[in-house]
Amino acid sequence: MYTQFFGNFLLTRNVVTPDQLIMAIGKESTSHIKLGTLAMYHNLMTANEIDDVVIAQTHEDKQFGELAIERHYLTEDQVNRLLSEQSPEYLLLGQILIEEGIITNADLEDLIIDYESEHEIYDLDLQIDQKEQVTKLISHYFKLKDLENSSLYESYLTLLFNNLIRFIGADFTPLTPIKCSEFATQFGISQQIVGVYNITSAIDMTREMAIEFASRYAMDTFTEFDEYVQASLEDFLNLHNGLFTVNMSNNNSIELQLAPPQIHEEDLVELRPDAVTYLFPVLYPFGTVNILLSL
Repeated sequence: MYTQFFGNFLLTRNVVTPDQLIMAIGKESTSHIKLGTLAMYHNLMTANEIDDVVIAQTHEDKQFGELAIERHYLTEDQVNRLLSEQSPEYLLLGQILIEEGIITNADLEDLIIDYESEHEIYDLDLQIDQKEQVTKLISHYFKLKDLENSSLYESYLTLLFNNLIRFIGADFTPLTPIKCSEFATQFGISQQIVGVYNITSAIDMTREMAIEFASRYAMDTFTEFDEYVQASLEDFLNLHNGLFTVNMSNNNSIELQLAPPQIHEEDLVELRPDAVTYLFPVLYPFGTVNILLSL
């Protein structure tokens, strides 16, 4: 989850363009983290020292670790420990941007410090994706503590982004949320959640994007927009909202019910006038998926 929000951090800092970010995210699955990137993250080497070793590798047929030891930047024990441990996934995203010539090692060094400080990422346990840490990241990023029913937003959005990763793919970046009073759809599915809380949720995209979204969700290949694509979008939203209601029941003893999903195409999603509504755009390689949440 930290990688997705690191991507947005880079966009808001104008470090990358959306196209550059999508390109880098697409390369993550075929790349691996380098020793120098790890050493910099753990404050064992500076960006200048890493550049020095990389330059040396153009003259000597030696691995990065060997040269770092020879130059007394790292000890043999430090190299072995770095090679054996896991690392935050957003380091790999930064490394790819370096390899593409978009940023430098020095840029990444400063960006990581700013990102972790801004989002209060401390003592990150890399062995597990701690729900508490992810919820805190989402709350801080979206400034949820300023909202009424902030805990409800936290619960819904934490589950939403986890479900996007599980069922659609991790190659996305959340964009800045937009407060709105009405919402005009392209092709959308909405669903009401009723009970102690009355919530309107919706997912919206173009028909072309819906084909790719549905293909990922159904783990099938759709080539045209049809009833199967439509059913896949309905099922995703219904599945997500169903899990949300189960969590609310199990964790908070709050019982909520789901109304049937509704289809919208180039029309307005009906919103309560007293509700607070936010649009959460999510940038995927195939386009921007809009998630609507109205409480």
